[in-house]
Amino acid sequence: MQKIALFGPPATGKTTLARWLSTELGHPHTDLDDILFTPAGPLSLEEFRRQAGEITARDEWIVEGNFSKLADVVWHRADVLVWLDFPLALIVYRIVRRSLNQLAGREDSAQARRLTWSTAFFSRRSLLRTAVRKYRKNRPRYVQQVAEAAGLGVEVVRLRSPREVRRWRRELREGPAESRSGGAARHTAGP
Repeated sequence: MQKIALFGPPATGKTTLARWLSTELGHPHTDLDDILFTPAGPLSLEEFRRQAGEITARDEWIVEGNFSKLADVVWHRADVLVWLDFPLALIVYRIVRRSLNQLAGREDSAQARRLTWSTAFFSRRSLLRTAVRKYRKNRPRYVQQVAEAAGLGVEVVRLRSPREVRRWRRELREGPAESRSGGAARHTAGP
């Protein structure tokens, strides 16, 4: 695993997993949000694609972000595509918990400093409403795009729960369960 693309809805632990992979494998980690959102505002799609393409032209990388419009310059160049495909109820719970912690000042981040009750929960474009809307809208498209990446030879790892993430991390660190115990490895792969 030299080139890893990681995506999933908000509050699924993308950054945590990407940082762990970066430390474990020694590959540089890039959050696509950090490229797209500049102090001067978001980049144009053309410039965003160009910069993402520069990163994925390298020999080793871990890129996280929910930008399927970059599939050809990120997902299709990956050795492994990791999809954190958690249930909507868990995502909603985690967004609410994280937003409440940020609003209470228990978590400091760029997002936390911009967060208000309205932007977290009540406005039409609140984090919570946007996450639910995008989950429903994007998930069917992700299934198709992940299948396309798999058709190009990209290994797909679809993790549907925090337990599956922990199992996959353990397998990466220790090797597959089948080689340790003679049993079959248990993680969800493929669309």
